[in-house]
Amino acid sequence: MTDVDEQGRPEPPLAADEATTLLGFLDFQRATLAWKCSGLDEHGLGARVGNSSLTLGGLLKHLAYVEDDWSSRWLHGRDRQPPWNAVNWKSDPDWDWRSAAEDSPEELHALWRDAVARSSSLIAEALADGGLEFSARRTWPDGQAPTLRWILVHLIEEYARHNGHADLLREAVDGLTGE
Repeated sequence: MTDVDEQGRPEPPLAADEATTLLGFLDFQRATLAWKCSGLDEHGLGARVGNSSLTLGGLLKHLAYVEDDWSSRWLHGRDRQPPWNAVNWKSDPDWDWRSAAEDSPEELHALWRDAVARSSSLIAEALADGGLEFSARRTWPDGQAPTLRWILVHLIEEYARHNGHADLLREAVDGLTGE
């Protein structure tokens, strides 16, 4: 049984194998984003701090893209699916951030939750097929491929970095603070 904290986030295991530990920390970071973005309307999800263009809605959409891109496109070599396949990423590399303002809170939360569910399933598939040493199907230009281990650590890093942004944004919206 997984312990949860006062915000309902699953506590990463204190003693587990490497894959379980990495997935525990990824789930904790995902739950932190969900907590920071919960209960807000379009105004709350669209709030900014200072001159920054970052918003909580943009974080949800960006991290949905990150989940889909790393687990499906990189890890399994699949083509981008909607809505990501309709974007000209070369001419609009910040589309995920910018276009979040056009989506309702319900759409943003659903997009992110669905991406997390797909990503979790694809990660489990890769773990079953080769464990943490599973090599991504897509490669860098030099032919090297990241392992599933690298991708999981990268996802944890991506969430941790953006959860710091979410802390500041949420506090600016309604004063909610916490790790």
